[in-house]
Amino acid sequence: MSLREQLQTQIKEAMKAKAADRLSALRMINAAIKDREIAGRSEAGVVEVTDADILALMGKMVKQRQESARAYTDGGRAELAAKETAEIAVIEEFLPRQLSAAEVEAAIAAAIAEAGATSIRDMGKVMAVLKGKYTGQMDFGAAGAVLKGKLG
Repeated sequence: MSLREQLQTQIKEAMKAKAADRLSALRMINAAIKDREIAGRSEAGVVEVTDADILALMGKMVKQRQESARAYTDGGRAELAAKETAEIAVIEEFLPRQLSAAEVEAAIAAAIAEAGATSIRDMGKVMAVLKGKYTGQMDFGAAGAVLKGKLG
């Protein structure tokens, strides 16, 4: 079952259970996917949004909500921070399990070997390998810093 089908099933279940907060978060995800489709259509005709695109989109959504929750907490708005945290939990249900630090290190080492990287100039090749295999499973910003340390 594709991510989109899982999302539709979860929306129906949330509607039946009358879980308003969960339904709101699920609809927000669905709207973001539809926005991505519309943006893709205007660029190059009809473009299918793949599961990898959806995973990347959801990863961005989680990061946005983490930043918002942090800002709300710093601003003394605990109720809004809690809402953002609840939305993160719903989004993360659809994301694959995040890799541990040791698994990220091993994945980076394998990607360096696969790409034949020897210097910082090869960083783009290694990141392409990582994104191809581990979309939604690691924070590529943090992985980039680790990679710079290994190649630099």
